[in-house]
Amino acid sequence: MLKKAQKIVIFGANGAIGCALSNHYASMGAEVLAVTREKHNFDHPNISNILINYDDAHDFEALFAVRPPDIIVTCIGALCVGETMPEKSLNDIDEEYMHALYRVNTIMPALIMKHVLGRVPRDHKFVCASLSARVGSISDNRLGGWYSYRASKAALNMIIKTASIETARKNKNAVIVGLHPGTVDSNLSKPFQKNVPDERLFTAEQSAQYLAKVINELTPEQSGQVFDWKGDVIDR
Repeated sequence: MLKKAQKIVIFGANGAIGCALSNHYASMGAEVLAVTREKHNFDHPNISNILINYDDAHDFEALFAVRPPDIIVTCIGALCVGETMPEKSLNDIDEEYMHALYRVNTIMPALIMKHVLGRVPRDHKFVCASLSARVGSISDNRLGGWYSYRASKAALNMIIKTASIETARKNKNAVIVGLHPGTVDSNLSKPFQKNVPDERLFTAEQSAQYLAKVINELTPEQSGQVFDWKGDVIDR
């Protein structure tokens, strides 16, 4: 059960999953800081919209005012860039598209970890979760394709693992993980929903509930791993 006193920070809170998670935690009585790059209107009184430049360390200070957060969730990600779709073959690889996906899916979550993990007190128990994807698993790759997206999420998983090792030396209560939200009915997945069974196409609200449950049950011993919406470990 979520405690009313908990402070939750959601990065990318204007996206489908980020917004749903913000509303979910707010409805449970948590103080939610919904972080976006541009102003976004949230309806719940427990949600405060924080504008941020991810490249500016000073912008992160507001997130730690009064007290540090208990849970940090990064909901930033991209699959398509403009009209460019995921690659079907090596011949489709485009340098600009690949750079764009690495920027959003790997570098920005890494910058967030850089700016927030060192600010959390060593005796403070907290969870830092980043949305990853099952297709970022190297061992689970059976279909091929989607070179840039797969690689950017695999790289994110490595950053999560490495950050968990470093952070554990300072804070034994820290939990740093990746989360696979399932296939969510959102702008990101719309071009690829054709072959998804109805029971596996989640609303953002469903996914948020599943992810919040997984987050609530995490332990420090699980830090560095990637979990799906059911709480099962995804092999790297």
